[in-house]
Amino acid sequence: MTSNSFTDALFQLVRSLEKSEKRHFKLYIKRSSGKEDLKIIQLFDALDKLPEYDEKILLKKLKGVTKPQLANLKTHLYKQLLASLRLLKTTENTDLQLSEHLDHARLLYNKGLKIQSLKILEKAKELAKANQKFNFLAQVISLEKKIETLHITRSTLEKTEQLSVEAVDISEHIDRVTRLSNLALLLYRWYVKYGHARNENDEKDIKAFFKSYLPQDINAVNGFYEKLYLYQSYCWYAFIRQDFLMYYRYSEKWIELFDEHPTMITVETGHYVKGMHNLLNAHFDLRNYRKFQGTIRKFENFAKTPAATHHDNFRVHTSIYINIAKLNWHLMVGTFKEGLSLVPEIETNLKEYALFVDRHRILVFNYKIATLYFGAERYSESIDYLQKIIHGSQDLRHDLQCYARVLHLMAHYELGNYDIIESLIKSVYRFMAKMKNLTVVEEEMFRFLRRSFNVSPRQLKPELENFLEKIKHLEKNRFETRAFAYLDVISWVESKVYGKSLAAIIHEKHMRSARSAVPQKKLLNKAS
Repeated sequence: MTSNSFTDALFQLVRSLEKSEKRHFKLYIKRSSGKEDLKIIQLFDALDKLPEYDEKILLKKLKGVTKPQLANLKTHLYKQLLASLRLLKTTENTDLQLSEHLDHARLLYNKGLKIQSLKILEKAKELAKANQKFNFLAQVISLEKKIETLHITRSTLEKTEQLSVEAVDISEHIDRVTRLSNLALLLYRWYVKYGHARNENDEKDIKAFFKSYLPQDINAVNGFYEKLYLYQSYCWYAFIRQDFLMYYRYSEKWIELFDEHPTMITVETGHYVKGMHNLLNAHFDLRNYRKFQGTIRKFENFAKTPAATHHDNFRVHTSIYINIAKLNWHLMVGTFKEGLSLVPEIETNLKEYALFVDRHRILVFNYKIATLYFGAERYSESIDYLQKIIHGSQDLRHDLQCYARVLHLMAHYELGNYDIIESLIKSVYRFMAKMKNLTVVEEEMFRFLRRSFNVSPRQLKPELENFLEKIKHLEKNRFETRAFAYLDVISWVESKVYGKSLAAIIHEKHMRSARSAVPQKKLLNKAS
């Protein structure tokens, strides 16, 4: 870690603190204050008041502190802040409580107080089992075994035998959890980099990858964490392959697992938040309008609970995912103009959460907001947001990079900027070919756009009808669904053919779906 990155980390840590955490830190320092500690309080106060990090300004505020001294003070402050936070948050966090138990047990053992150490380890074991923290349980049992092996502790033979059986069971469990969590992580990273499978070769690769990492003893999967990572793995596997029905089923299993173990919502809040986000995405992809509404209400109710508001990380990501879901709802039902009313608040939130929001999430927001502006026929504003993607880093979500360029091209077409359309078509075509992201839908779109320059307004409608006929049957093709999920090209062409706005076409589809869902629900009730 360089001095600059450490400085940034320290500044970020200070800025992330809540009032209660700042107050606790000052009390913590003053209880054992020396001259150095008083200096770090001055540094803390100076950093807290800076709008952005500037070392020159900081040195002016700290009279008598030289640049080399500042580096040492920063290191000291960073350590003391973490120590203060640990002291404040231990009772609120199971992992911190378990770490504290283990630390105390080791200290007592090193003092020669073996029986006291074993008593604390017994408490730690109960806490770890209650919260399914098997990695900690393995550490607890390891220390127990060490004490029992090296010393006479008055333990019974049955207890030592039980200890050895527990050690083997936990080892097997941890091995399965490790393999499944590795698979879930690697699949998620694949998606963040590439997006959905683009063709049969991608499909073949991801199937082989999934099969090679999936544990052979899959039937032995048991317990909360094994099931959690198994469901996550299938979720990402299905999502990458655009098998949205499987994606929905495993997203639902993910949340049902927490419903079966409600105490784990507090223990693994981050996984619950991510699961709700995925379930909402699955409803969006399948256009499950009613279930989408029910799930977002459940998520909004969760956002008000202590579990969601307890830590910055959970509070921020819950807010981000609810905002994404709200944008998705307006995209799904065609209420683009209403959706735009959310944008100022979302952008304010993103500035407030700048320390916590990753580049991938910003990319997604920019694309969704650009799509809303496009649907609301505010094409210039749509272009502004798409430019942020086009001129940004290209190492994430190759699929979104491509569709941002296609939407950018469509926005210029709508604005009648025909003088640049031809060069844009060539540029976008080259980019998509380079990214191996061209599907039949895009090929047909480029052909239509090229032809449309040379036809009269009277001839344009037959060209549009021909274009629609060529792509309509591809809607159910799994390798073509990306174009429809990201752009809804069919609705756009239909709006041209039928002389209606894009918003009207999408909203009519939503209303037809809502009407047809009622008799289907009655039939299901009769069948059950």
